[in-house]
This record gives sequence, C-alpha cells and structure tokens, in this order.
Amino acid sequence: MEFELKGDTDYIELIKLLKAVNVAGSGAQAKLMVEAGDVSVDGHREYRKRAKIRRGSTVKIFDINILTK
Repeated sequence: MEFELKGDTDYIELIKLLKAVNVAGSGAQAKLMVEAGDVSVDGHREYRKRAKIRRGSTVKIFDINILTK
C-alpha cells in the first residue's frame, strides 16, 4: 500500500498515518498498536507514537506494508 504526503508537508506522525490508511479505527487504537510493538519503520520496531514518517519510509504493521511517497 502507498501513502502520498500532500502539499509541502515533509512528514506525517506515525499514529496519524495508521489512521489515514484505515489500519487503525481511532487514534487510541493506533497508540495501542505502537505501544504493543506491532509497528516497525524501515525494519526497526517503533515505539514513538509521534515518530515522523518521511517520504521513502516503509511502515510495517502485521502483514501490511505502507510506503510513503
């Protein structure tokens, strides 16, 4: 799956990305996924809910890969 950053934004926060691609139904659910260690960014576990996800990064949660463009 791909997610395109719009406008002149350099990044999106991790929990906002999970909501934007409908992996999480709410911000609270997204936070729980991150806290549980279910999310990795560029091959590394990510526990920071507000981690800045930039163009070219790959976020993996469960069997879903999200490429940011």
